Amino acid sequence: MTVADLTAAVLAGSPSPADFNVTSAFWLHHTTRLPGADVTYRNYYVLLRVGEVFGACSFEAGELEPSYCADTSGRTLADVLTSDDPLPVRIAALDAYLAAVEPHHTAERAEEIVLPAGTPDVRARARDAAVAGLLDVADGTKVALIGVVNPLVDAITERGGVCLPCDFNLRETASGLPVSRDMIEVVDAADAVVATGMTLSNGSFDVLLTRCREQSKPLAVYAQTGSAVVRAFLGEGVTALSAEPFPFSQFSSRPSSLYRYRTDR
Repeated sequence: MTVADLTAAVLAGSPSPADFNVTSAFWLHHTTRLPGADVTYRNYYVLLRVGEVFGACSFEAGELEPSYCADTSGRTLADVLTSDDPLPVRIAALDAYLAAVEPHHTAERAEEIVLPAGTPDVRARARDAAVAGLLDVADGTKVALIGVVNPLVDAITERGGVCLPCDFNLRETASGLPVSRDMIEVVDAADAVVATGMTLSNGSFDVLLTRCREQSKPLAVYAQTGSAVVRAFLGEGVTALSAEPFPFSQFSSRPSSLYRYRTDR
């Protein structure tokens, strides 16, 4: 199964995405620099609200203009999914549909993890420890990290793993590890893979999924982007998921929840 296959199944399935309307569309940009870090994260999100849930997708600078919001509220999810809108908007629509049909907070398979109140650094470390806990990382396990988040690098190494980071926007981690730009290279060298949901928004998710299937490597995904979309691939190449639906942890200092899923390989 691919993302295109999943979209086709949604469009042909029940309930119909034509019965779900986008009530609000959001374009968000925020920056983050954790204490002691020398890297500023620049994050962009498209969000589509459908009923009680939000579909979410990150995107790169310049990929989508804020003006899209004016033309998206009021459309049906079927209209968005069959349009020529930018990929992040279509991923957000697919995420909104799947989350509306089965919200994370009511899913029987989900393990709720409540992140503690605190500073951005405290909450980021708690979040990334929860993600790292999805993998059985023995001493010396090589873990490809697709999408570098420095607290997650630390969480992997603190468990005895050897982190193999890959990111399009960084040259090295805060701890000095060199960062590759070649996803296939680090996946092939790894024993296990942890990847960001942003692989959905840049179109590399299907490639990553196929590679992990072919090599029978566990794939854990941490997702603010397309968390319900990734959930549909549990048992189809994805072995574990940390799903963080909107509003995301970085937008609050109070306790908030993420939802972990596991499946047998």
